[in-house]
Amino acid sequence: MDKTWMFVDRTTSKYDDGVDSFIRFAIVNSDDSNVIRCPCTKCRNAKLLHPNVVKDHLFVNGVLESYTTWFWHGENISSVPIEEKIESDFEVGDGLNTVEMVDAVYRDYETKPDGFVKLLSDAEKPLYSGCTTFNVLSTLVRLYNLKTKHGWTENSFSELLSLIGDILPKENSLPTSIYEAKKTLSTLGMQYTKIHACPNDCILYRKEYENSVVCPKCGLSRWKVMKNHKVKEGVPANVLWYFPPIPRFRRMFGTKEIAKDLTWHDNKRQIDSYMRHPADSPAWKVVDHKWPDFGSEPRNLRLALSADGVNPFSNYSTQYSCWPVILATYNLPPWLVMKRKFMMLTLLISGPKQPGNDIDVYLAPLIDDLKELWEVGVDVYDAYKKEVFNLKAILLWTINDFPAYGNLSGCTVKGYKACPICGDNTVSQRLECSKKISYCGHRKYLPRGHKFRKQKKAFDGNEEHGLPPNPLSGEEVFEKVSGIHNEWGKSKKRKATRNNSDSTLSWKKKSIFFNLEYWKHLYVRHCLDVMHIEKNVCESLIGTILGIPGKSKDGLSAREDLEVMGIRDELQPQKEGEKTYLPAACYNMSRAEKKKFYTTLFELKVPEGYSSNFRNRVSMDELKLNGLKSHDCHTLIQQLLPIAIRGMLPKKVRYAITKLCLFFNALCNKVLDVNTLDGIQEELVTTLCLLEMYFLPSFFDVMVHLTVHLIHEVKLCGPVWFRWMYPFERYMKVLKSYVRKGNNVEGCIAECYIAEEALEYCAEYLKDVSAVGVPRNMNNLSSDDHGIGAGNVKLVDLKLLNQAHQYVLENTNEVEEYKDNISSNMRWISHGPQHQVIKYQGYMINGVRFHTKRHDDEHCYQNSGVSVVANTMLVSSAKDKNPIIVDMWYYGVIEEIWLLDYNALKIPVFKCDWVKNDGGVKVDDLGFTLVDLQRKGHKNDPFIFASQANQVFYIKDPENPKWSCVIENSHEKFGNSSNDDSSDKAMNLHFPAKSIPLVETIVNTLHDDESSYVRLDGEPMYID
Repeated sequence: MDKTWMFVDRTTSKYDDGVDSFIRFAIVNSDDSNVIRCPCTKCRNAKLLHPNVVKDHLFVNGVLESYTTWFWHGENISSVPIEEKIESDFEVGDGLNTVEMVDAVYRDYETKPDGFVKLLSDAEKPLYSGCTTFNVLSTLVRLYNLKTKHGWTENSFSELLSLIGDILPKENSLPTSIYEAKKTLSTLGMQYTKIHACPNDCILYRKEYENSVVCPKCGLSRWKVMKNHKVKEGVPANVLWYFPPIPRFRRMFGTKEIAKDLTWHDNKRQIDSYMRHPADSPAWKVVDHKWPDFGSEPRNLRLALSADGVNPFSNYSTQYSCWPVILATYNLPPWLVMKRKFMMLTLLISGPKQPGNDIDVYLAPLIDDLKELWEVGVDVYDAYKKEVFNLKAILLWTINDFPAYGNLSGCTVKGYKACPICGDNTVSQRLECSKKISYCGHRKYLPRGHKFRKQKKAFDGNEEHGLPPNPLSGEEVFEKVSGIHNEWGKSKKRKATRNNSDSTLSWKKKSIFFNLEYWKHLYVRHCLDVMHIEKNVCESLIGTILGIPGKSKDGLSAREDLEVMGIRDELQPQKEGEKTYLPAACYNMSRAEKKKFYTTLFELKVPEGYSSNFRNRVSMDELKLNGLKSHDCHTLIQQLLPIAIRGMLPKKVRYAITKLCLFFNALCNKVLDVNTLDGIQEELVTTLCLLEMYFLPSFFDVMVHLTVHLIHEVKLCGPVWFRWMYPFERYMKVLKSYVRKGNNVEGCIAECYIAEEALEYCAEYLKDVSAVGVPRNMNNLSSDDHGIGAGNVKLVDLKLLNQAHQYVLENTNEVEEYKDNISSNMRWISHGPQHQVIKYQGYMINGVRFHTKRHDDEHCYQNSGVSVVANTMLVSSAKDKNPIIVDMWYYGVIEEIWLLDYNALKIPVFKCDWVKNDGGVKVDDLGFTLVDLQRKGHKNDPFIFASQANQVFYIKDPENPKWSCVIENSHEKFGNSSNDDSSDKAMNLHFPAKSIPLVETIVNTLHDDESSYVRLDGEPMYID
């Protein structure tokens, strides 16, 4: 359809013919031929007028030139080419982009045209008279983007708006307060619905209860009851905040780049024997196999749901708990799946009480939408393919901590049947003195005929002939819970009524997720959270070996349990006169060992962004660890703990702990080799049996037991970093930061969330505005590698300069490839560098931050350690004199950072003190690489290219302080490196030992009559 008439002179015949064609088009597509919307510059589609009046307005006022898609008059947006350009009073930039952005959201305003007209007006209104680059909307978006990104307070933002308004010309249109700014931005955000709920969590006032004023289950009023017992009508006692996901999915596909990313799993994913993405997993493939129509459309969404409690008042109140329910979309590339921008808040369950098992009541609106997305689908416009298609979606699984796992799945997570995978076959026993349940019995998972199965004394006094329980399928679970009738609400004791069968003992309710037709057919419906399991295991392990009060699983009660069970006489409480003491177990550290352990952590320096400063966590006076966070536990058990216990504890105990750490490290890899998973599982089971030999039964709580099921879930669902709580916990912190008023917690979160939604949407259209929810790497301050801080120009020693220049010549590819053609770079290099170089204290390259040793000495982090791999010629042996070329690792510390100036070419190099490989580097029997930093070598070849450096850091070996253990910093990036931020990289850690022996080498040395659980050189613990 020709629309060029909209941009020509109104006195021409072309304009006249164009108006007539428009009127005819509008009348044909109008429900009432007597009235159509007027698109003149004054009415702006807000008024319904007779066609003849509209025609007069178009000649008198002119047509709205930005209205190039006649969606108010029946034109389908998909019929208009996306690339079609229009003329505008704005220069190419934000002004034009905001008009396109507003046009793209017209579908959201079909029922509220006034809001659309106001939004379009702001998109076209210049910031001030004569401004051609900014309009009101683009300016507000940019400013609010900065506010959100840097956490400005609302008062500071209002003052900034007022100041900018004073700086601009008098006739500017910039809002002067945050209230006016939010009114404008909120029109770009999606909306939410407030659904009233019973204070006892019995019902939602929707559907058949929509007009009720009293809860039909418990009789409580729908309205808030004041302290004087008066009912405040119109003010709900409890509210559910619902953010419908369907309009948000529509908006995702309405943005071209996001719509393209949503099919990454189908057209850009690497397919081999490795698992990098949930799309590589059997849980994804079973959906394609069982429902081929769904799987054949790559745009159909695969979702995950997470729910957890948030206390917005932090330490000021421990009573308040509101529950966000968040959706994640797995169609996206790995580097986007768990980013804040794509965390979709769907429900906000009001506090102060947590919903507990009654959470199903609040999930009902979301489940209804998920049923619609599965059974019927919704028509969605794909901005990338420029077509409308029927979108469907499936919920693959939920991701929660363990208590919330029980609330959502309906299974018990306490008592004898606490394991949701083993179910009714959970192996457990009550420890009478400790008043706890112990979950030992991991010998069941060993192969038949394994020597541990026949050993008695080393374990619980019995042989083990049982087999591991088979996990229940979804159909089996559904059959078990079908007989449970749920009655919701907290006004009575447990409401669920069940049949008389013992098969439902481990189930509290029938989960609302079974209302989804496909739910019972999924391989895994609720995922175990590795983050919390890892944290709990780490705290139990460290607390026990260090004897930390409140964290240790050892004590008088735990030892008395041994007496009740009739095992391990040597560890049972002993009498010495009137005093009672506990003999030292093999896992108990002496006070000297504890001091060495804490000193190692206290003196620890790690690369910036690696972890928190452990110096702040260690109390050397009290010999305690304080306030460990989840990520601290992650770094401890993945890398630091095996080094911190070197030279302490009996070797077999230390080895078993190291193997457990290795398991978590292998489990958390971003790329998993499917062929190695069975071997990892076998090693873990044997490691758990070794721990059963050394540690008390009280150590084996349900969190330790759950580790045996983690590899099974990895096999079915793929890498754990798509299924753990770290990204959701980070997002919960963002939601907490939204709270400004303590008396309206959920309202603050809801309003700020839709404002940020609007910002994220605008960022797709405005140049130079980065998305808040997809942060750039904190180290990537610019797109180029660069020096950190102000460099100093120095005249350097000519001998060192010649060494640096020689290194450049010997290691530049263009020199090696040089034959007849001479490149421009080669010409400049051949002239040599200037005698003056720029020296930096730090340098950023390949997204990694390096600093000099002198800089590190003055700070609490260590960024000066480097390693490099080089081809080296070696002789195989004294008998075989033929030289061979091998890759050899070199380790060193950055002393200086130079920027060599070849006039048109600048090359950064690191001048390092290198450790002498002969006698300065060794690998011990457990595979740890150790270096002697005082033994320096390669003094005639100190330089490397900055781009060649791999970052490492060194930890003083507790066993021999002369040596330092080498740990590689995780700086490799996944997929789209520009979007892989530091929070992702800090989770993927290299294990410090490269060639640790198989666990069977230790197993073969153990005998049933060996008292491996006693430490003869230990210090007994006296009981007051």
